[in-house]
Amino acid sequence: MAEMEEKDTSSKKGPGVKKAKKAAMHVDMTPMVDLGFLLITFFIFSTTMSQPTSMNLNMPKDTKDQNQDTKVKESGSLTLMLGKGNVVYYYYGNDLLHLQTTTYKGMRNIILDKKSKTPPEDLFVIIKPDKDASYKNVVDALDEMNIDDISRYAMVDPTADEYSLIQKTEQAAGIQ
Repeated sequence: MAEMEEKDTSSKKGPGVKKAKKAAMHVDMTPMVDLGFLLITFFIFSTTMSQPTSMNLNMPKDTKDQNQDTKVKESGSLTLMLGKGNVVYYYYGNDLLHLQTTTYKGMRNIILDKKSKTPPEDLFVIIKPDKDASYKNVVDALDEMNIDDISRYAMVDPTADEYSLIQKTEQAAGIQ
């Protein structure tokens, strides 16, 4: 407990003159330190540590023939090409001539529309990030596959034809 110690420092300077007593104070801080450590201990034990978050990736099965291509029905494929300027180019099947554009917010509607019109065993999404696509956009596209429950998707490099078509479209739209 806090206690106050008083020292008698009275002295007389002359006959009949008394000087006031000065009290020297000393406060014991031990209980305050104990309380501080108890609070620190309480907060350490009562908080939950943040768990690292990661996304599970569906990896292909390990086969002996590494050059084996995955067969995909043209009617069930959707190709998303990630360009610069937060633009997503997409087309259905192998119909590169009907290239359309959308944003990352509109990508979900495109995927869900294709998912509703295609049997689940035939649906396959191909993600082709351009060399100018940002890392964040690639992660957003992978997150979208997880959110929309797309189990069959692949990430591949765009072909030379696709790359040149993307560049022409970006130049026509004035995307820098």
